[in-house]
Amino acid sequence: MTTTDLALKDAMSSIEGAIGVALVDYNSGMALGTLGGGELDLTVAAAANTDVVRAKVRAIEMLNLNSAIDDILITLTDQYHLIRPLTSRSGKGLFLYLALDRNRSNLAMARHQLRRIEGDLEV
Repeated sequence: MTTTDLALKDAMSSIEGAIGVALVDYNSGMALGTLGGGELDLTVAAAANTDVVRAKVRAIEMLNLNSAIDDILITLTDQYHLIRPLTSRSGKGLFLYLALDRNRSNLAMARHQLRRIEGDLEV
């Protein structure tokens, strides 16, 4: 099992094109940990993307879908923003947020790596 700090370091080092990564509590919108970001304020991004997760959860409930979110992808002209809710009991209400440079990343590999990191993460 991996701690939050190690999981964030793993994401930044193993995911090509990673700009920044955060572990976020979507009940409060607070980032429990961040790494990287550069010009991207990960604390603000964490709070803003909390609204995205809440909206999608509400939509799933309103549609009576018997399904859960694997991940949410937001595609910008020069970046990918990937949101992955944690599925473990200890991770309930948390999500990993990853910003990627679109020109330097492989989206399929980033999703695969983020899934692996989530699986190893213990919060």
